[in-house]
Amino acid sequence: MPIEFLLFGLTLLGVALLHRYTLRVSAAGFITITLYKLLFSEFKTGAGLSGFIHHLSHEWVLLINLLCLLTGFALLARHFEKSHIPAILPKYLPDDWKGGFVLLVIVFVLSSFLDNIAGALIGGTMAHQLYKAKVHIGFLAAIVAASNAGGAGSVVGDTTTTMMWIAGVSPLQVFHAYIAAGVALLIFGVIAAHQQHAYTPILKSSHAHVHVDGKRVMIVIAMLTSALGVNFYINVYHTELADAFPWIGIALWATIGLTTVIRRHDWAILPETFKGTMFLLFLVLCASMMPVEKLPEASWQSTLVIGFISAFFDNIPLTALAINQGGYDWGLLAYAVGFGGSMLWFGSSAGVALANMFPEARSTKEWVRQGWHIIVAYLAGFAVLLGVLGWHPETPHRHMPSENLKVSMLR
Repeated sequence: MPIEFLLFGLTLLGVALLHRYTLRVSAAGFITITLYKLLFSEFKTGAGLSGFIHHLSHEWVLLINLLCLLTGFALLARHFEKSHIPAILPKYLPDDWKGGFVLLVIVFVLSSFLDNIAGALIGGTMAHQLYKAKVHIGFLAAIVAASNAGGAGSVVGDTTTTMMWIAGVSPLQVFHAYIAAGVALLIFGVIAAHQQHAYTPILKSSHAHVHVDGKRVMIVIAMLTSALGVNFYINVYHTELADAFPWIGIALWATIGLTTVIRRHDWAILPETFKGTMFLLFLVLCASMMPVEKLPEASWQSTLVIGFISAFFDNIPLTALAINQGGYDWGLLAYAVGFGGSMLWFGSSAGVALANMFPEARSTKEWVRQGWHIIVAYLAGFAVLLGVLGWHPETPHRHMPSENLKVSMLR
């Protein structure tokens, strides 16, 4: 086993056991792995300091986008909370366990066209209000799972599916991931909703004096529209520029700056959010330095395993490797890499973002113990999709021009 894997495994073990010191553990892991690569091994881009610099030049767009999105969507979630929309939701949601399930369905639908970070934070904000800040860890895991499952079958719902789209995979080739995602939602959604109802019932009525703050709603819509619009525009019309600049993150923060005159942003939440963001960035960098040069031969068995691996490794480099290798059933892979990260709180950016809002979720032991239904749902969804449609591997049409991308999308 390469030493890098051992060091990364120790880092993840430290994160699991020392959840109060996750930033320090991830930073120590990053420094240790970097020093080992500098002194005794080499990076994919070369050896020594020059190899490390070139490696960072390949990763900086992803890192800046994550930094901007995690911090920006934290501000968005606070605006959504202060808009009082969550306070009036009890008027429209069932007042038993079904209310929690409907909330998860809302997160699932939102994440089909929004970033899963935004979907998770909006879901967390609603849950915080509806359950008087007493949210079960199993339900928090379900919110993350709903946000990841919602984007699994949409080429604009998750970074991994967008990567497939850019590589030439038709949107229809990933859409059937929703079969697995829907089955998973039914399983973990019902169980988690019952967990939450037993822990703290949903508020039965909204406050009569609550009025929606229209200006804050405008800010939320503007932030979401800017991120989604720029993402769509770049990936459709200028795919060659997608990896050249952090367009999505910068567009989001430009909107934040422009909307300051409408309502003051809650800057006080940024220091704590920044700590959680840096934790994720350190893990992403650690994962990017792993000598994962080749995945096992494409099959439904290896795809199933990739889903579990994505709970530990960043799913973006895993998806890139799969695209380069080819021969996958892209809908099954989209479900595996998208939903698989929900099994651990640090397995996806949505989980890290929600853990910033609910620090108690950073206990890996409690996440697995109380969110056990996520693993069951993953296996069940995978089995149903495989049983219904079987294994249909296809190779993406690389370097597909933008016009063909638009046509395949419209089909």
